Amino acid sequence: MTELAPGDPTGGRPIRVVVADDQEIVRTGLAMILDAQPGIEVVAQAADGQRAVEVARRLRPDVCLFDIRMPGIDGIEATRRLAGPAVADPLAVVVITTFDLDEYVYAALRAGARGFLLKDAGSVLLSQAVHAAASGDALIAPSVTTRLLRAFADTGPTAPPRQPVEPLTDREEQVLAAVARGRTNSEIAGELHISLSTVKTHVASLMTKLAARNRVEVAIWAYETHRVRRGG
Repeated sequence: MTELAPGDPTGGRPIRVVVADDQEIVRTGLAMILDAQPGIEVVAQAADGQRAVEVARRLRPDVCLFDIRMPGIDGIEATRRLAGPAVADPLAVVVITTFDLDEYVYAALRAGARGFLLKDAGSVLLSQAVHAAASGDALIAPSVTTRLLRAFADTGPTAPPRQPVEPLTDREEQVLAAVARGRTNSEIAGELHISLSTVKTHVASLMTKLAARNRVEVAIWAYETHRVRRGG
């Protein structure tokens, strides 16, 4: 699920990133990869979750890139403190890990993460995830996208799914289903034979009606309310 928003979300300046990983060689490598990408600047690094939260709150970066397994406060708890449902002004967090485990992905996105990648994703996907997060969008490693979102339906929400503030139109229902299946805006436009700008308008309307902060939350809601079912 990846769709880079049009325009420049940072007003012409580089996307500022904080990287947190307890392994120095991995942390340094991620920072070097990101710094080499056009339009991205690593402004700080942290070796544990507590430090990552402190630095992120102080610097207010555009994107935080957090490993899951860190001493003390892990990446999931750090994400919850910076981007969780209770945070009034959440930061964009992308979680990156060596382990392709559903429970990690589930917990990270529940905590407010705007993306989930494996450490072998490569520089292109890493850069795309940072740009997507900075644009208010989401990117999840392709290997886990559909499996992950369906897991939300299997486990069920902890509370009854919220109802939209206004009923969804038939076209919004179609766009919702496509988003839940991991389609990009361009793919949705092609499938539904509508313009890209119209797709973006419908996605924005869905986010407003569902009080969702990104496409991941829109997709989760679709599965939780059984608008999209396993194999559907």
